[in-house]
Amino acid sequence: MRIIVDAMGGDNAPGEIVKGALEGAKNENVSLIFTGDKEKIETLIAEYAPGSDHTVIGTEEVVSMDDDPMCVVKSKKDSSLGTALTLLRDGEGDALISAGSTGALLIGSSLIVRRIKGVKRAVIAATLPFGENGTLLIDSGAATTATAEEMEQYGLMGSIYFKSVMGVLSPRVGLLNNGAESTKGSEEYVKANRLLEKNDQINFVGNIEGCDIPFGRCDVLVCDGFAGNIALKTLEGLGKYLMKTIKEEIQSGSVTEKLGGALVKKTMQSLKKRMDSSEYGGAPILGVSAPVIKAHGSSDARAFANAVRQARAFVESGACLKIGEARKA
Repeated sequence: MRIIVDAMGGDNAPGEIVKGALEGAKNENVSLIFTGDKEKIETLIAEYAPGSDHTVIGTEEVVSMDDDPMCVVKSKKDSSLGTALTLLRDGEGDALISAGSTGALLIGSSLIVRRIKGVKRAVIAATLPFGENGTLLIDSGAATTATAEEMEQYGLMGSIYFKSVMGVLSPRVGLLNNGAESTKGSEEYVKANRLLEKNDQINFVGNIEGCDIPFGRCDVLVCDGFAGNIALKTLEGLGKYLMKTIKEEIQSGSVTEKLGGALVKKTMQSLKKRMDSSEYGGAPILGVSAPVIKAHGSSDARAFANAVRQARAFVESGACLKIGEARKA
């Protein structure tokens, strides 16, 4: 399996990106194709994986977070990201991972790699650390608005991905809303509820309120990108706040409380790991004709190693092909 890596995307490029990708490829039967600063990447490969057989394609330009996302198909199509997308389109690799600009990656995935026929909009699906297998949040920030038809499609694509990658036979799909009743929400959300309920390819469990998200009431949670991104960032921030507050309370407490804190240290470390988004690697972009993973912009080596493993699972699942077949049904 060949995985293409945009080595210049993200806050910690190329050092942590290359280091993590090499770690993730170990014992995974994966060969890597890096795009970016050839000299820097080859130096890093020599340091972290001497003698390994990976490919480096040199590029001079980088799509920055401040660039217009459309530059990846216009002025910077020969950048590390643009080149990586073109390689994926041309079948030179089986999947692509980038920690770079979300907007540029999404646009490039849609216009260069191309959407699956019948898919209205490619969408980002982030994994929340709730439930036995996590909860897939779609859309987690690709577009601020979504029609009812698009949200129905998110539910279908998410269900197929979750079933294929996680092995859950009939994933539960919920609609993030401001009430459990089917009549709650905007006109588009009410319509989306009806469409999801009628779709026999989806195991729809109804509206999910924000307070129910951490309890794993569904496997796939559907919404527009505005609500999804707020939910995602709020939950990420809350997790960090709770861990910080608990630590401060223990440290400022009595001797007995500090001893109690020492006793639960292992449990707290396990909880911290579970809440850490880097454990999931990145977010798949669904609706594109080949697997694309959006790694977090601040990904360190561990997060990127997990993204490589996630990309491999995405490829092996055949989810892109299955989504295309479902659109024809």
